[in-house]
Amino acid sequence: MKPTRAARRPLPGSPFNRPAAPLPPVEQFALQDRVSHDKYGLGLVIGVEEDVAVLVDFGTEKLRISAPYPKLFRL
Repeated sequence: MKPTRAARRPLPGSPFNRPAAPLPPVEQFALQDRVSHDKYGLGLVIGVEEDVAVLVDFGTEKLRISAPYPKLFRL
């Protein structure tokens, strides 16, 4: 039988007890915005789901890109 380990309690003066940094706000896109994607190239926003996803027409294909859009930039 293995001995159980007690959970470590955080020390009050430890520099590692800092709260996590808040996430940056999600970029907002509007209909008809011109965008550029690192993989798919230039596109046009044709649909917006608030803080969830955007639908982008890249000419050859239409893709739904989920937030937080790391590779999508407004032109």
